[in-house]
Amino acid sequence: MEIDQLRYFLQVAERGNFTRAAEDLVISQSALSRSVQRLEDELGQPVFERKTRSVSLTDAGLLLQARAQQVLSILEDTKAEITDDGQSGRIRVGAIPTIAPYFLPDVLRQFSAAYPKATVVVQENTTDHLIKSCTQGDVDLAILALPLPAKYLEVEPLFDEELFLVMPKDHALADKKSIRLSDVEPLPFVLLDEAHCLSDNIVSFCRQRSFQPVSVEKTSQLAMVQELVSLSHGVSMIPAMAKSIDHSKQRVYRSFAGRKPTRTIAAVWNPYRFQSKLLQAFRQQLQATTR
Repeated sequence: MEIDQLRYFLQVAERGNFTRAAEDLVISQSALSRSVQRLEDELGQPVFERKTRSVSLTDAGLLLQARAQQVLSILEDTKAEITDDGQSGRIRVGAIPTIAPYFLPDVLRQFSAAYPKATVVVQENTTDHLIKSCTQGDVDLAILALPLPAKYLEVEPLFDEELFLVMPKDHALADKKSIRLSDVEPLPFVLLDEAHCLSDNIVSFCRQRSFQPVSVEKTSQLAMVQELVSLSHGVSMIPAMAKSIDHSKQRVYRSFAGRKPTRTIAAVWNPYRFQSKLLQAFRQQLQATTR
């Protein structure tokens, strides 16, 4: 049983299709099929149930998937530990779309200046996907918003940030310096779609005050939420980090009176994976930047 066979097997299991897995691995489909076939010959039973256009794991395949992930994780951690000099290497960092473009650039600039030999690879994705990537070791650390539906991951809160009401510049509430939640209760909202946790933060805050925001439009990009607000499609709530770099004169931001809506930003990682000196330095940089 070879390491490449395990990698190939895991890719097919992930994609559920030999053709797509072969494209990802940049090998021919026939070579991939032969590799999996040799693996099945050695095990004496199939690891995939072949269908017309897809494959699914058999019971043996499910067991092999768990063990193969463990084996490859051990090998990767061993190599990382042996070559860990605290100055060079690669860190894989994940962040949700409502954090990555606003918070990470300053962190990356400062870290790059302090560790010029290091490489930081950034992956932007939704919370559920990044939790899975952290658990499986596909990313070394993720920057997410609490709460998290995750077990067995280490969570380090970094900071809280306020959510501001954003509205068109000529909105009836634009002249108010402070907004009450009752002021926006009858207004239509533009929100991110269900895959983004920011919408959960907004809805949760409103529900705690017996108020259900009425969403008239949903989009997948925070910048599009802001643009739709400018076009008078509704109002929304925007994190402080996004507000701070918004120089448009077509919309205005206001703080809520009383208890303000906030979200907590946290760093998340798998404590069962090897933590390199470089990764520890990156975590320290996160703390320094938030301070």
